[in-house]
Amino acid sequence: MGSLTYQEDLDEEKNSEFTWEVQANNRAYNSQFKEKVFLCWQRKKYKKNVIHTAKYNVFSFLPLNLYEQFHRFSNLYFLLIILLQGIPEISTLPWFTLFAPFVCLLTIRAIRDLVDDIVSRDGVGAGRNQGRHRSDKIVNNRPCQILMGKRETNLKFRQAPVITHHELTSIRKIASFQGKVVCEEPNSRMHHFVGCLEWKGKKYPLDSGNILLRGCKVRNTDTCYGLVVYAGTAALWGPGAHPAQIFVSTVVISAAMTFGFWHKVKEFKANHHYVSAMHMHSVAMEAFFIFWSFLILLSVLVPMAMFIMVEFIYLGNSVFINWDEHMYYEPQDLPAKARSTSLNDLLGQVEYIFSDKTGTLTQNIMTFKKCCISGVVYGPEETPGKENPFLWNKFADGKLLFCNAQLLQAVWANQDWRVREFWRVLAICHTVMVQKNDQLVYQAASPDEEALVTAARNFGYVFLARTQDSITLMELGEECVYQVLAMMDFNSVRKRMSVLVRKPEGSIYLYTKGADTVIYERLQKKGETEWATEEALASFAKETLRTLCLACKKVDEEVYEEWRQRHQEASILLQNRAQALHQVYEEMEQSLELLGATAIEDKLQDGVLETIKCLKQGNIKVWVLTGDKQETAVNIGFACELLSENMIILEEKEIV
Repeated sequence: MGSLTYQEDLDEEKNSEFTWEVQANNRAYNSQFKEKVFLCWQRKKYKKNVIHTAKYNVFSFLPLNLYEQFHRFSNLYFLLIILLQGIPEISTLPWFTLFAPFVCLLTIRAIRDLVDDIVSRDGVGAGRNQGRHRSDKIVNNRPCQILMGKRETNLKFRQAPVITHHELTSIRKIASFQGKVVCEEPNSRMHHFVGCLEWKGKKYPLDSGNILLRGCKVRNTDTCYGLVVYAGTAALWGPGAHPAQIFVSTVVISAAMTFGFWHKVKEFKANHHYVSAMHMHSVAMEAFFIFWSFLILLSVLVPMAMFIMVEFIYLGNSVFINWDEHMYYEPQDLPAKARSTSLNDLLGQVEYIFSDKTGTLTQNIMTFKKCCISGVVYGPEETPGKENPFLWNKFADGKLLFCNAQLLQAVWANQDWRVREFWRVLAICHTVMVQKNDQLVYQAASPDEEALVTAARNFGYVFLARTQDSITLMELGEECVYQVLAMMDFNSVRKRMSVLVRKPEGSIYLYTKGADTVIYERLQKKGETEWATEEALASFAKETLRTLCLACKKVDEEVYEEWRQRHQEASILLQNRAQALHQVYEEMEQSLELLGATAIEDKLQDGVLETIKCLKQGNIKVWVLTGDKQETAVNIGFACELLSENMIILEEKEIV
């Protein structure tokens, strides 16, 4: 296990965020750092890796709950009225007439908050019926073995750096590992990590692909070893206060009535002499008192009984939500569950809904529908009554419905280099993991990639295995091992992914897939094949299909060696690493040869049309975010009736 320290006084990196250090197999390293609390009392400077989602404990419940309750503007308002009622000069009602129901209101809310904390369903990593305290206890007491001497551990990871994968090949070597990790301080960027492993006088890059977040599950590895980089305490904070417009209105009305009193009091006293004998204060002082008296009288504009009733309504609404049969999801036997008794009233105040498209409006079940290779479009063929056209391929996945005899002939002939490299790109350029049981099982972070790799598998280019620096394919019955020289990941800025590999015969190739806009910008030339592919992409978009362009190029050995050096230098930077790598990737991903395009179908969820129609009737505005090209996004908008013919569609260039 690793120990943590935050070095605050490094000379070279004093103003840098990359000052968090982790030392492997050095448990005493972290314990030496302590901070002074009071006089001679010291405590450890760094927290334990304990999860806290519960808001209260036995000692903090009463003060913390009262503190939170008096953050509510209404409670402060009622407390002010009670205090004013205790002043005889301005009181119009006995103070206890409001104090008793106020205590009742605080008690009801406290009990409701306590119930939410104990039997709430939103505990971290626990079952649906676990309260926050119980779920915290389960998470914090999960068994975890720590490497001590020669004993084994059971930690999880995404992918180890190549150097540790090759060097730390035994328990003894891992136990004696003395590497150091320098990385950025703990922050809220869960999907971003920049660090550097220093070992044996060399530096090796670490990024988000090398770090495993708490709660992740390892699905294709029995045992792995890791180093704890971040440890600390997580907490959950309650909601803040809300303003009360009714109170402002009450003050304004009281002030107006006080002004009327000020204006008429002299005339009233002159006509009624007995009044003057009863009020010996000046007009200004009486106006001051009368203002607060009016405020007390008008306090019924904010009736406390209403707040007490609302508390019971919250509870009732939560129960009704749990009982609602129309919100039951039968495929997963999943009923609706109100996870908090205090948030359901906000549902009626929703004005905007921001939705993702994939997996929300659509089923997130990707089907390989069409493809275009060398400008030729291949679609699915209806083959009822015929035998399975993929019987020749023992690795074929029978669930794939896409088949085209003309394309199969082109694959078997193995004459067109674009056909060959098209399927090669799909089989190599991805992040899919594979398990070998009775048959190959693909596991992918994106269903798009799984659909594409499965299509390549059926057409004879089978992804068999992956190591830290190699990918193994079965190409038309012949096993080929490709050495992975660099992996250029996909992100929302690049809109593409590339893999630089060395083929079995020794040549170096770059395989790229991505959005048509970014691929076309990097093509070496644009001829008939490119124009035909562009027309096919437009046709696919009209059918609401998700599209990707595939390209490749051959890289000279001298060019690669010069590029590799710059890539290595950029990959170990702690500052501006992403920008440096982006520039290095940009240099390599030029002068590409277009191979073709793929088209994947993702059908709409059941009930999407009805749901959007109901939302529109409720005057709720729906915004949908998608990474599809503009034509595809527009057509999907019409398909789910989010857009209509009478709408004006603004493009980016038209927005002012």
